[in-house]
Amino acid sequence: MSNQLITENNERVKSFFLSLDKLSSSFEHLFSSRKLTLNGESFYTDEELSKKLKISRRSLQDYRNEGRIPYVKLGGKILYRSSDIEKLLEEGYRDKFR
Repeated sequence: MSNQLITENNERVKSFFLSLDKLSSSFEHLFSSRKLTLNGESFYTDEELSKKLKISRRSLQDYRNEGRIPYVKLGGKILYRSSDIEKLLEEGYRDKFR
């Protein structure tokens, strides 16, 4: 065993810190996309739901005005319960015709 000084220029050290940076980036991405919950229920904003359903925010407003989609208005913010959206999608599901 040799008494070699290991510095930040050592390839193993560089590799270790590169792996650590990648892991850190992965955690940041994971936690930034995580939805917060309230009593186990998660909520979508207008923007999030329109992206998820691939419809415009104006269509969501029309659905609200027509009473077709449930929502919560908190101050000036509109929120949609994920369970309500899943229920609507399941109710709207149609089997293929033969």
